[in-house]
Amino acid sequence: MFMKILDDDVAAVKDGLLSIHRLRRSLDDPHAREITTVKMEIQQIMKGNYSSFMQKEIFEQPESVVNTMRGRVNFETQSVVLGGIKEYIPEIRRCRRLMLIGCGTSYHSAVACRQLLEELTELPVMVDLASDFLDRNTPVFRDDVAFFISQSGETADSLMALRYCKQRGALIIGVTNTVGSSICRESHCGIHINAGPEIGVASTKAYTSQFISLVMFALVMSEDRISLQERRKEIIKGLQNLDEQIREVLNVDDKVQALAKDLYQQKSLLIMGRGYNFATCMEGALKVKELTYMHSEGILAGELKHGPLALVDKAMPIILIVTRDPVYQKCMNALQQITAREGRPIVICEKGDTETQGFASKTIEVPHTVDCLQGILTVIPMQLLSYHIAVLRGCNVDCPRNLAKSVTVE
Repeated sequence: MFMKILDDDVAAVKDGLLSIHRLRRSLDDPHAREITTVKMEIQQIMKGNYSSFMQKEIFEQPESVVNTMRGRVNFETQSVVLGGIKEYIPEIRRCRRLMLIGCGTSYHSAVACRQLLEELTELPVMVDLASDFLDRNTPVFRDDVAFFISQSGETADSLMALRYCKQRGALIIGVTNTVGSSICRESHCGIHINAGPEIGVASTKAYTSQFISLVMFALVMSEDRISLQERRKEIIKGLQNLDEQIREVLNVDDKVQALAKDLYQQKSLLIMGRGYNFATCMEGALKVKELTYMHSEGILAGELKHGPLALVDKAMPIILIVTRDPVYQKCMNALQQITAREGRPIVICEKGDTETQGFASKTIEVPHTVDCLQGILTVIPMQLLSYHIAVLRGCNVDCPRNLAKSVTVE
């Protein structure tokens, strides 16, 4: 049995019986609180044949992305229904701006979907780190819609930012993986990402499920737009094939492990990309930092000439993400800038893309999908790489030093 203690709760055990009481009573809040039992399959919280929970969770992603879409995306009728926010859709459509707020990995999932949300909603989309959002005393209006993204639903900075927005009259949408969490309870409505239990501190399957949840929201918002129907069909078709494509990416695990053997003694790692893949660069760099304790930086390839190019030489490990999307030629330009300065980039590219591979010292291939979903396939090699480097460096993969699963303090 799992018991959730809320703010102002006191738990007492007497004669083998458990009771939870409220410190502060109100008219709508009884003194004694009901105890709920969370039912969970034991296999969900066991490692099975995997060496760590993180490795298990990376390899669970073909199933977790399907679970996120289950009952929501109808591939036959090409329709999307999000029951948790269905009643609020007319109000959301009348808003003047979308705000996506989170911390760490949750923030990166918002960055990953920003471009698609702008395209399909034609609304200004603001993406913010919860701590910075509060520090700036950001102006919030009654016709704003604020998404609060958190795996645990208990992230302190996100929760305080939520209360700040709620006091100012914004509509609050929670995107969490934990039913009954603080963000769940304090939101007006929400999307439960259904990724399943995530035990490892470094978030993996929650990232891809948050990503898909925001893509589904963009599809719901554009369902009545005739001009966007072809684009919607393309994205829904991409979602249908996603689980098989993730399995295909996971098959390169041996190649990624060999690459980790070349990198694990390095002191630094630069990860570059742009467009839809920039979020992958930031998320990949975060995974490397938190798991391996190696310095890593996600760099927007368009900023290469504005400073980071000075770091490039034959000794600096560089990973470049180049896929056949609208910014392909710009990424190729960055790739050539790096090779011209004796850089030896490792390139994550699409399967069979020999033109791109000709500029790379080593490559990791991923299948082709629609541009806005490519970030789900390109992030998985980075998850695997950070995992293997951490193992080779003797780090605790599931519990990195100084970090906790649910950040409940500022």
